[in-house]
Amino acid sequence: MSADQVTPDMVVEQMPQHLDSAKAGSTNATIQLDLSGDNGGKWWVKIHDGTAETGKGDAENPALTLLADANDFVKITLGQMDGTAAFMQGKLKIKGDMGLAIKFQGLFKRP
Repeated sequence: MSADQVTPDMVVEQMPQHLDSAKAGSTNATIQLDLSGDNGGKWWVKIHDGTAETGKGDAENPALTLLADANDFVKITLGQMDGTAAFMQGKLKIKGDMGLAIKFQGLFKRP
């Protein structure tokens, strides 16, 4: 499936099912997604006890906020764009726990 056919809503909704609970281990964190452009908006991902929950809107006290264009976020999630390269190019901005940001990308299996 190409990034043009996938929306951030679809990606975030599927995240709990793609969490690798073994890799998540004892991770207990809330991540805010702040996406701009077409299909942009705000979502949150809460990881705790080897599970993940997601929702729309603002998270309360996120440990990490990821800012990106919605289409770039979808490409990163689908493996069509490297997250580290996107960060280095300024396409992905990170506020908060950099260690969590690095860990976050490996917690989910690619859809």
